[in-house]
Amino acid sequence: MNDRRDFMKIAAALAGSALAAGEAQAHGDRTDEFISSVQRARIFDLSHTWDENSPIAGVNPPYAMALNATHAGTRGTFGDGGQLSFTSEIQQWSGQHGAPSIDAIGHIGRDGKLYGGVDAAAATSDPRGIGRSGVGAHLDIAHYPKELLVNRGVLLDVARHVNHNGDPLPAGFAITDDHLHDTARHQGVRIRRGDTVLVRTGWGKLFASDPNTYKGDSAAGVGVSGAKYLVRQKPAVVGNDTLTFEVRPPVAFPPDTPAFQVFPVHMILIPDNGINIIENYFLEEIAAAKEYEFILVVPPLKIRGGTGSALRSFALVPRG
Repeated sequence: MNDRRDFMKIAAALAGSALAAGEAQAHGDRTDEFISSVQRARIFDLSHTWDENSPIAGVNPPYAMALNATHAGTRGTFGDGGQLSFTSEIQQWSGQHGAPSIDAIGHIGRDGKLYGGVDAAAATSDPRGIGRSGVGAHLDIAHYPKELLVNRGVLLDVARHVNHNGDPLPAGFAITDDHLHDTARHQGVRIRRGDTVLVRTGWGKLFASDPNTYKGDSAAGVGVSGAKYLVRQKPAVVGNDTLTFEVRPPVAFPPDTPAFQVFPVHMILIPDNGINIIENYFLEEIAAAKEYEFILVVPPLKIRGGTGSALRSFALVPRG
């Protein structure tokens, strides 16, 4: 347990400084300790493999990739007698989707407003991206905070707590405040202000094995009361292992909400509270290992005006 605490402290204290150029020389032994600690860590890859068969929500454009240059076609391009060859590709997809993917704060609005009261229509009046009009530029994915690229992560394995095994939660299962609170208590973990909180539904198993069910109209996910619970914990980011994070169908009615709403959880988290959402995580391996606290690496692409970004995200924990 002491090794785990030491690892978390070292990584959290030094991650930001180690990213800056020239810091290794300045920190000397501390930097060596940091590097050694990270190299000894066990890495959990939280990403699925992404291709044209991956499930995508129907409101988003499909993924496509094709080679625009092949090795057979590029030999001799530079007049070197055919020694060098190369290949490259063209990809077409919605930037805020992938496996996993993160939503920018400007991705969702409520009643015509983005987080902080920014006019949603004005922020996207220039089709080049969020804020390219001069309004709301700070809400694009390029402004994802540097301090969150490496952050303390907490996993709440709700599926295992509810089912008492590793099976996925049923379709349409809404994760409530009680589910989240009881899971955290059972696991012995405490959510801290600024954490990244991940919620396991077990649906990550279906991403590749049953993509039609994974992207179907009904799926487990966080409900309205669960979203309000998360807000009260004051995390910086939340995420899970489903297509939309929130329960599907993604609708709410009184008394849960004042009126009929579509994607109420997204509105509570993003425009109301400025909390990023990560979807499509692969949480099976880290959940099976019962690693509930870790260093989480979340590296979105720095795309000006982007509504989100695909990720290659991973978690670090001490070995043993």
